[in-house]
Amino acid sequence: MSVAFRRESDEEHLEPKFERPIAPGPNLVTARGLALIDAEVARLEAALEQASDEDRPALLREQRYWHTRQTTAEVVAAPAAGEIGIGSRVTFTMGGEQRVVEIVGGDEADPTEGRIGYQAPLARALMDAEVGETVAFAGRPDAIEVLSVADIG
Repeated sequence: MSVAFRRESDEEHLEPKFERPIAPGPNLVTARGLALIDAEVARLEAALEQASDEDRPALLREQRYWHTRQTTAEVVAAPAAGEIGIGSRVTFTMGGEQRVVEIVGGDEADPTEGRIGYQAPLARALMDAEVGETVAFAGRPDAIEVLSVADIG
């Protein structure tokens, strides 16, 4: 039989579904970040109980990702007073503008809400700084001035 008359399944035309990538290195999180991961795992488990056969593969994929993140999470202790680290809220000036960011784990990061992952270049630049210090960033030796730091607790 000619292949021209063979019926192809709809599955042959779909893009392959790959697992969600997991960032290399340790999965450092704040206590809030671990609570958010736990909540997402619980939400997915509840959704899977009522999922249709069509929705089930995507939900299982998400569940595998979040379960891996849950089991590999390492809660980081809050930094000492005045130190900048994971779990810090930092107020600084950059480019003449005052900004506030919270340094958090990768899954908790949401730049639109002012939460940046500790792996981000800005977070890495801030993490060794102290209040009153100027920090090099984006090729400028005095790009950032640290104004204050607090625990996001």
